Amino acid sequence: MYAQSVPFLIRNLEATTKFLKKAEAQIDAKKIDKAVVLNLRIFPDMFPLIRQVQLVTDFCKGSGARLSGVAVPSYADEEKTFDELYARLAKTVDFLKSLDVKSFEGADKRNITMKVQGNDMTMDGITYFNGMALPNIYFHMTTAYNILRSIGIELGKGDFMGR
Repeated sequence: MYAQSVPFLIRNLEATTKFLKKAEAQIDAKKIDKAVVLNLRIFPDMFPLIRQVQLVTDFCKGSGARLSGVAVPSYADEEKTFDELYARLAKTVDFLKSLDVKSFEGADKRNITMKVQGNDMTMDGITYFNGMALPNIYFHMTTAYNILRSIGIELGKGDFMGR
């Protein structure tokens, strides 16, 4: 499970960092207020860009922690700038790199219990990673990417993929 999860999680965090930095450069060039961009959302009932990025880190650190059997680190969700988001993304990469490969032995069959919409849900590690973590990581990455694209930021599939 380590080989299937941690390198993937790190790659997605790094890809998110790269497309945010590319977007920030364009935002600077166009003299757009960064605070406004960080608080944009696709629809009023959706989270803004800043929260989408926080959730990418939450699902990445959460899945790494749960699969390795360690406590999920708690972050305060206080970021207000691109630099603070980059620091959060880097902190999450550092956390994932700190995980012991051996702690992932048997993770595919390890029971993982978590709250989902207020109810306890238990599943094995492989079901959790493939059915809960991956879809949520991609959802929030895609939503962050789409918020930026919706205001004319030039990003492509390669940027999303981390190339």
